[in-house]
Amino acid sequence: MTDSITVEIVRLPHAEGLDLPAYATEGAAGLDLLAAIDAPVEVKPGERALIPTGLAMALPEGCEAQVRPRSGLALKHGLTVLNSPGTIDADYRGEVKVILVNLGQESVRLERGMRIAQMVLARYVRATLAERPSLPPTGRSGGGFGSTGR
Repeated sequence: MTDSITVEIVRLPHAEGLDLPAYATEGAAGLDLLAAIDAPVEVKPGERALIPTGLAMALPEGCEAQVRPRSGLALKHGLTVLNSPGTIDADYRGEVKVILVNLGQESVRLERGMRIAQMVLARYVRATLAERPSLPPTGRSGGGFGSTGR
């Protein structure tokens, strides 16, 4: 069973005619985000592109939206979300845009309405930091970067 929240969405003029983000399957965790571009965009190997979705939203307080790559684009073309996962904060009201990078060997042509990323909604907690002179010990202590491997 999953939680459900309501997210208020505004479709900006350059997204007219495009579908709203949607879950591709019954068990999908991410909503597909579409490219709200007027003309095709070519992303050459090693290049970055900021792609608009034509959407602005109001997330409930205590929630964030994480923008993540689509596995098919990553596998087939080397196209991924550069700052993955990108975080959309609950108090952001601007247009959602996706930073894509082409890590592949060939150019990738983005078309209007193409599924470019997925958005996963998540609840979060806010921390109160409590500075101390030392931390409680654990069996692991300061070991990291492969220290728990056998």
